[in-house]
Amino acid sequence: MIRQQKVGLERSMMQGMKPSSSVSSLASTDRQDVTLSSLMHYTRRPSATATGPLPQTGRRHEDRLDEKQQKMADADDQLKGPLIPKKKRKKKSLITVNLGGTRYDIIRQMSEKLGYAVAKDDDPNSYLFWNDCFVATDRISEMKSFQRINHFPGMGEITRKDCLARNMAKVQKQLPEDFSFAPKTWILPADHSLLLNYAKDLRAKKKTKTFIIKPSNGAQGHGIQLFRNAEKIPQSEHFIVQEYIDKPLLMDGYKFDLRLYVLVTSCDPLRVFLFDDGLVRLSTEKYLAPTEANISHSFMHLTNYSVNKHNEFYEKGESLSSGSKRSVQFFREYLRQNDINDGLLWQSIGDMIVKTLIVSEPHLLHAYRMCRPGAAPGSDSVCFEVLGFDVLIDRKLRPWLLEVNRSPSFGTDERVDYDIKSALIEDTIRLLNIKISDKSRNMAAQKAEARKRLFRQNKRTDGPDITEYEKKRQSIEKRKEELKETLARIRKVSAREDYENRNRGRFRRIFPPDDKVRHERYVQLLSSTFGIFMSGKAPAMQKEIQRVYNNKLKEVDVMDMLAECEADEKEGKYYTGGTGKPRGPKPPYNTTGKFHYNHSKPLQSMPVSVPSPLENDDEEDEEMEDEETESMSASGSPSMGRHGYHPGKRPGSSGRPDSRLSNDGTSSTFNSRPNSGVGGLRSRPTSNMSAVNQRSRSLSRTGNGKHTPLQRSTVQDDNFLLSVVKEREDELTRKTLVALNEMRIKFPGKSDQEAEYILDKLHENWKFHKPRIASYWLVKLDSIKRRKVIDIVRSNVRAVLLRTWRVSDVDSLKVYRIFNRVFNRLLWSHGQGLWNCFSSSSNATSWEAIFSKSSENICEAELNCCRRIVQLCRDCLLIVYQFAAEAKSSQSNTPHHSSVEDQSSTGQSISARDKSVSLIPPNTQTMSQKYSKLYPTTRTQSMGS
Repeated sequence: MIRQQKVGLERSMMQGMKPSSSVSSLASTDRQDVTLSSLMHYTRRPSATATGPLPQTGRRHEDRLDEKQQKMADADDQLKGPLIPKKKRKKKSLITVNLGGTRYDIIRQMSEKLGYAVAKDDDPNSYLFWNDCFVATDRISEMKSFQRINHFPGMGEITRKDCLARNMAKVQKQLPEDFSFAPKTWILPADHSLLLNYAKDLRAKKKTKTFIIKPSNGAQGHGIQLFRNAEKIPQSEHFIVQEYIDKPLLMDGYKFDLRLYVLVTSCDPLRVFLFDDGLVRLSTEKYLAPTEANISHSFMHLTNYSVNKHNEFYEKGESLSSGSKRSVQFFREYLRQNDINDGLLWQSIGDMIVKTLIVSEPHLLHAYRMCRPGAAPGSDSVCFEVLGFDVLIDRKLRPWLLEVNRSPSFGTDERVDYDIKSALIEDTIRLLNIKISDKSRNMAAQKAEARKRLFRQNKRTDGPDITEYEKKRQSIEKRKEELKETLARIRKVSAREDYENRNRGRFRRIFPPDDKVRHERYVQLLSSTFGIFMSGKAPAMQKEIQRVYNNKLKEVDVMDMLAECEADEKEGKYYTGGTGKPRGPKPPYNTTGKFHYNHSKPLQSMPVSVPSPLENDDEEDEEMEDEETESMSASGSPSMGRHGYHPGKRPGSSGRPDSRLSNDGTSSTFNSRPNSGVGGLRSRPTSNMSAVNQRSRSLSRTGNGKHTPLQRSTVQDDNFLLSVVKEREDELTRKTLVALNEMRIKFPGKSDQEAEYILDKLHENWKFHKPRIASYWLVKLDSIKRRKVIDIVRSNVRAVLLRTWRVSDVDSLKVYRIFNRVFNRLLWSHGQGLWNCFSSSSNATSWEAIFSKSSENICEAELNCCRRIVQLCRDCLLIVYQFAAEAKSSQSNTPHHSSVEDQSSTGQSISARDKSVSLIPPNTQTMSQKYSKLYPTTRTQSMGS
């Protein structure tokens, strides 16, 4: 009986699939879905062959079963582990630095020390780029806001010896007391006669001077010579002549100079740091006053390391205070030991460095904003630069600026080099404040800006239907936006200064200085230099300088002003019309400042946005066109014209091809205005989508909590919106091309046909005029005046975009950024970019190369617009050249000799300072008796150098 009970109990347990079953018992069951895990689960248990009595107490048996199940589950997890691979942890992203453009290993060492990862040479997404040579402006234009590169555009205005001398000469005429730290300099061959006159005056006073001649763009002491007689100096090109400082301060009988390192972290606004250490470079022969016998001893008069290292007496120091190359800290200690106030000398050197960079600031700011047109003023700079200032100290402890090096050597041949330059590079990279989050923050800002442009609404504040109440309200809103921008700028400057004070290392900020008196003097000098170099934009820039550098408002003051504006807006103080406040729901705050609830009824209907009539836009467009035509047709200045052009062959048109392109790229002429025939498309580029966006917001208040089909198609379908914007941009680009094709350069005092005839004759006699135009453009005009010639076309192209695209912010347009790249390319290499466009052969320096190397897609209409702009710039150069020649010719025929300036439509001026030349060479027949009076054909005067 007991045996039957055991068998029955075992069967019931097997049927219930208890975990206590064995492999043999599982085999006897009828289950077919036995998995591999279950077999493994059960095979780890003891065999069922040793059968015994089952426990009689159920609770204690279940506890043991639970413990065994937990152990077997853990074993099952261990068996499953190798079968399913775990996900690899994502590597922590690092800040990458691209060192493909540098040959110095010390930069890689310091980057790795700070935790940066060295990227591949062709990686365009690195955070930091370091190059030893000049960086093209196109590359700076393509930089993203989170990236940094170690060169500024326009810095060549002080790093090239001839440009530094030219700019210093201009400011010394206006401010001689503040800029007397540069030796007297002459630029050859233009100033050769002035040099000879100066030498004659010295001989008349029975004085002798030594002159040192240097290549304009030389380095490392190559091509430097000394002359005792100025008449023996050859009249060579690309050389400068300086008055030699023959009484320098000596150290142990040797002549020496200082190599000081300066870091410029931003030019908008300007921020300058001076490293507290540097190199003292000694000559390797005892110094003697220059004579005819020793002026050829380079090891005595030159302190360049690249020159003196070849001397057998050059000593490599084992410490910072020995050898032919020592540290500036040792030099300062040397002065203190000789009872010389090194602090006063160091302050004079810092003052000299700041004034030199103030001279370069107008050029830096203009070039940087041309490369970064979409960047907001005061935003983080993508450029920084480490400059090497060569300073000579005379016996009176007066510092003299010899030159500024754009790419100072970071070689570490000696211990003093490594100790100083490693600390310099480490502190420089740390001071840049590059963070890993900058990339994601930049992407988010770009998306927000794109969405803002996509749904932007251009509000009219001067329409006839705008009430006084609306004007006051909009004025307060505008005031609030200005205060918010000022508050953000103040907070950003405060955060930047706090970071710089904590991480500047061995750097000391010298501009803006902490001393208020010196700060005001520097700001005044900065305003004066903008007036000297950028006379046309001086008032606006001087106002901006006062706002940026002399802002005395604090964060608390701006917040109080912002709170006052918000309080006025809530209380309705901006309402001045009628007998009381405007109708409508009460504000949430009463006059006592306490919150009260509005129990009025909700609105029964929602407002719907209605687009403005197209007729008003047409009338306004015609008015804008008439005003623009009147402003561009001012007499007495070469400018751009858009009035009607008669098709057909012009007089002399065979001499010059007409490059006005149609929308499909073919050459054609136009009779109608660029906006004629498209009255139905006069609306703004984003007005349609703004109306749709307003409509979607109105429909979203229906109260049912569901999205309507219109709202889903408007908000969710971004691809559709982008395609609409793309089509609209393509259409407006074609209209821009039509407007550019109708443009032509106007000659002051002559009709359009006469201007066309002038251009045709210049092209027909190109061999005769080519060397003279090259001399005028590449030699006589400096960088400021070359830029003004291009700005004649740039300003009128900007006016065309304002009229055609109907937007307030032209800088945000993609087509304007493309045009800016073309303008910058034409000014490349001191005007060589535009001169290359006169060559018939296409080479690597052509302006079209900037688009072949860029990842940005350029459509055919945009490319045709760029070609037309290049043609307009070419014609503008020819007209300006001929206008200057005729102006000089008229001056030579009058007793009173005065300078003639040709002004662009924007008020910019270009001085005409070359010799006159007739338009038509001898034995050339004119087209009519009228033109024979305008252009004499009897004699031809050659252009002087």
